[in-house]
Amino acid sequence: MRRREFITFLGGVTAWPLAAHAQQQMMSVIGLLNGQSSTSSIPSFRQGLSEAGFDEGRNVAIVYRSAEGEVERLPALAAELVRLRVAVIAAVGGINSPLAAKTATASIPIVFTAGGDPQEAGLVASLSRPGGNVTGATFLGSMAAAKQIGLLRDMVPKLATIGVLVNPLGGPSLVAAVTKNVQQSALAAGIKSIVVEVNSERDLSPAFAQLIEQRVDALVIGGFIFFNRYMDRVVALTGQHKIPAIYNNRVFPDAGGLMSYGADSRDAYRQAGTYVGRILKGDKPADLPVMQPTKFTLVINMKTVKALGLAVPPGLLAITDEVIE
Repeated sequence: MRRREFITFLGGVTAWPLAAHAQQQMMSVIGLLNGQSSTSSIPSFRQGLSEAGFDEGRNVAIVYRSAEGEVERLPALAAELVRLRVAVIAAVGGINSPLAAKTATASIPIVFTAGGDPQEAGLVASLSRPGGNVTGATFLGSMAAAKQIGLLRDMVPKLATIGVLVNPLGGPSLVAAVTKNVQQSALAAGIKSIVVEVNSERDLSPAFAQLIEQRVDALVIGGFIFFNRYMDRVVALTGQHKIPAIYNNRVFPDAGGLMSYGADSRDAYRQAGTYVGRILKGDKPADLPVMQPTKFTLVINMKTVKALGLAVPPGLLAITDEVIE
């Protein structure tokens, strides 16, 4: 090889890793703060990100931090993402994630997914004009109570007393919203309601014992991340005690629960991914209205219907979006 060609070749070899390093440094970094251990909805977040023109590993990097369902770890994890100077924080897996992120920074944009009302939780000034550095998507789990009670009345003959399980770790605003909506809906339907708080996994069995003692005819499982984390245990207890239950998330009927009615949380994650992409392109969180669900889905598990000795009325079956045989 001639000396001039060798120098040119050597210069190219040297320049290649430098160019690659520069490209890597130019890549935007997203901090994904997850309050729960489940990552089942993360692909939907990546889908939304891709729809906005960003793909992990190509033109954006994602730093993952998960509290594994331990809410007390969230502030430290949020502070770590702030120290890493990420471009955007995606706070998912419960209302406590964006609350921790908002406490940690007032400058880094934050995009959340949440089941409760983000305005009542203090995340945004309003749904239409969030203000500040926070916006996102909500699936308003607490707002489905009236419809859920109506569905249980169709499924359970002579429904007189209904129980509802809530988890205080979900945040006071969500607990208050779920409790209020269930109680008001039950009262309007002439049904007695009993609210039971579950603080930890060891409280689940005593909670069900209390519900049995109160002779509840059916049960609403509030849309709290805690119950998702212990989904198999919750479904097993409803089956053991023969209590018809309705859930917010369709993963419960998939696991053997009776029925679910609620917004598609996966779509909220997709919308959050889209918002992160828009912010990376220059949009401000204060100008992006909080996205709300447009569709609620009813799913019924027919095996559980039969196991509980129930029958699905034709009218209820007609409006069911999915039947699990």
